[in-house]
Amino acid sequence: MRRFLKALGFVLLALAVSAAIIGIWKREEIARLLAVNSLFSEEKIVSNFSHMDRAFLHVEVPRGDGPVSDLPRGPEAAMPEGYDAWVKARNVTAIVALKNGEIRHEAYYQGTTAQDRRISWSVAKSYLSALLGVLLEEGAIASIDDPVIRYAPSLEGTAYEGATIRNVLNMASGVVFDENYLDPNSDINKMGRAIALGQSLDDFTRGLTETFAAAGEQWQYVSIDTHVIGMVIRGATGRGVAELLSEKIIAPLGLEESPYYVTDGEGVAFVLGGLNQRTRDYARFGQMILQDGAYGGRQIVPAAWLAASTAPSAPKKTGAMGYGFQWWIPPNAEPGEFLAQGVYGQYIYFNKRLGVVIASNAADRGFREEGVSDANIAMFRAIAGAL
Repeated sequence: MRRFLKALGFVLLALAVSAAIIGIWKREEIARLLAVNSLFSEEKIVSNFSHMDRAFLHVEVPRGDGPVSDLPRGPEAAMPEGYDAWVKARNVTAIVALKNGEIRHEAYYQGTTAQDRRISWSVAKSYLSALLGVLLEEGAIASIDDPVIRYAPSLEGTAYEGATIRNVLNMASGVVFDENYLDPNSDINKMGRAIALGQSLDDFTRGLTETFAAAGEQWQYVSIDTHVIGMVIRGATGRGVAELLSEKIIAPLGLEESPYYVTDGEGVAFVLGGLNQRTRDYARFGQMILQDGAYGGRQIVPAAWLAASTAPSAPKKTGAMGYGFQWWIPPNAEPGEFLAQGVYGQYIYFNKRLGVVIASNAADRGFREEGVSDANIAMFRAIAGAL
């Protein structure tokens, strides 16, 4: 018995040492997984959304060496009735509203500051669309009607084999992907855990094999479609998205601070929602878009591409919101009214007739509740009218 207990003790000690070694080896992955699990908790969400670089792998998107572009201040506008209640109800953390390129309203809430680099979530999709438009004009990508496998051949044999670039831009790939943020077993949450564990988003995408409709037949919001756009861009250029976005979009804008992307374990940018930057810098990007792609005396994004991107072109779109090439068109939109939108209350709202851009960030855990999106758009419209 004594020998058995001694042997058992050695076994238990070996197991404990092995567990400790594995724990040290996997410490970062475990920390990131824990961060994912508490990312949206009520007590942490505001801080998490301003400090994603503390918990996740990330890569800088260099702002370049140029001067910070001016955002002049005009007279402060009185906010419309209901604004303060909306800020509280929607857990708004920051808002910068421009009228004809001037700051007419700027405010920060929940203890956050102008220096915070805030997570974009799906607002990042519109940035990627703008980058694709530049690469099309430069000839790196021949046509959006090319199949995605022309530039991302590793997707042959997957659910994306029959899809074109246009299809994924329109969120009309027909690929089965569960976007339910509230279901821990949904595809979108499995993808989040893959990022936390340092796994490959390309591998995750190649694992998708089912479709619910032929490509191009039906719209359905499938965030992984945007990752495929990133795969196309990387395959067409042989360069990373962070490097390309810096060169083609970010550096010409004269941002205050370099943005960063959350990345997977291979250093690939999380292009469908991982861009982080200051709210004033989101507004600078918005002002460039409002000006048909021109900024600082330079044409950054082709005007024709932006016109096509912000038109409602998605096939068989259900619901009141229209969808273009990774841009949203609100219900009953007037010409030149569109927006970039991300979960938990991230927006860049545009009204070309009024010369208005509104960049807004939030940590709104109730963003999925009925009527919230409509109420947000109504508030942006009211703010635009008040500027």
